[in-house]
Amino acid sequence: MIEELAGLGLRDLKLLRKGAEAHIYEGKWLGRPVIVKHRVVKAYRHPRLDEAIRARRTVREAQALHRAKEAGVPTPMLFLVDRKSATIVMEAVEGTRLKELLAREGRKALGKLRELGLLVGKLHKAGLVHGDITTSNVIVAPDGSLVLIDFGLSEFSTDVERRGVDLHLFKRVLESTHHEVAGDAWLAFTDGYRAVMGPEAGRVLDKVHEIELRGRYVAERRRRQGQQQA
Repeated sequence: MIEELAGLGLRDLKLLRKGAEAHIYEGKWLGRPVIVKHRVVKAYRHPRLDEAIRARRTVREAQALHRAKEAGVPTPMLFLVDRKSATIVMEAVEGTRLKELLAREGRKALGKLRELGLLVGKLHKAGLVHGDITTSNVIVAPDGSLVLIDFGLSEFSTDVERRGVDLHLFKRVLESTHHEVAGDAWLAFTDGYRAVMGPEAGRVLDKVHEIELRGRYVAERRRRQGQQQA
């Protein structure tokens, strides 16, 4: 794998993390620091099918990053998209993850949540659903601006359900990872989201509530089934 990436002109590669779908590296390309996302081969798929799927998902992610930029949402600059190896080479964005900033500063960082709401509103307005909005996927640059990363699960959609799921997952992240400020953080986020989405925001947030109720219903049903089986 390293040899394949070296063939793209990448040097000094260091594995940062292994995901279910892709491996993330830091390294250098033409002398500049970069982040490399390489979608790994899945042995359980037919080789030709696997190659097609990895190529398609790589191109879709690159297109999503491009559309986000067009919508005014800061994302890493793309340097290289290689379909054959299912690899994206992009800018290594300097800064601190929003997750770390919230943990350190608490309510003092709530302004960043409103700013994030503005950016997610711009994504949705442009017909793009991020798919994995977490405080780990937002970098606070040295100048204080936010940069969204990891569009690997993104979709091109204006469907209210897909938008609602996008926000619902983020709300769950706040509640599980930043429970001490989750309520205020969610309010700040939705304030920014409403500022961009206007009347559409109400429909999406109603959908978030509906999704929450579905989850509670399923959890309660499973609890009762467990009691009956006991």
